[in-house]
Amino acid sequence: MTSQSADTLRSRYAVQAASDLEENRRLQQELTERLKVLQQQEALLEDILSLAERYEGFADPSRLPEQLQDEPGVAQAKPVSRAASRRSSPARTAPVGRGVKAGAKGKSRQPLLGDLLAELLGQYEEPRRAKDLRDELLEKHPDRNPTPQVVRNTLESLVAKGRIRRHKRQRSVLYTLVQPAPGGTGEVRAGEGRTT
Repeated sequence: MTSQSADTLRSRYAVQAASDLEENRRLQQELTERLKVLQQQEALLEDILSLAERYEGFADPSRLPEQLQDEPGVAQAKPVSRAASRRSSPARTAPVGRGVKAGAKGKSRQPLLGDLLAELLGQYEEPRRAKDLRDELLEKHPDRNPTPQVVRNTLESLVAKGRIRRHKRQRSVLYTLVQPAPGGTGEVRAGEGRTT
């Protein structure tokens, strides 16, 4: 083998190794992002299981606390198995039933989370991020403390109901309130931006 052919072979191996290394790093990045999504889904599912256990005795969705009525999927929660209840956090301290119903009569009803978020969106013409809306909600309503995932889910349920619109800009998801058009002949969104 000549020195020129050895150099050519080394050069090919180096190019191939660099390409393989780049592909390996790209796959690692994809897997890291997928793992983050799966971990967020795991946390959400654990929250759902916890809520299902907490409100196991509620058969009528109208008896659920106000914030939970607006969250997708909570009212239709299936019964929790014994295995799931052993995995979850400590047992309930207050019995579900007459005590909860009687306590609800004494308290004034809180507005739904979806209504609060729509009210906040109505103050802006430009699209807003879910994180910004949650921060503003925590500031204006310190008694409410929904998780970021609950805020996103609630916003998505409002999108599904046609009350707000979702916009995508690069990697950000933004929301605007849907305003009725003058004359009541349809809807037009507030602010600028492309809808998806």
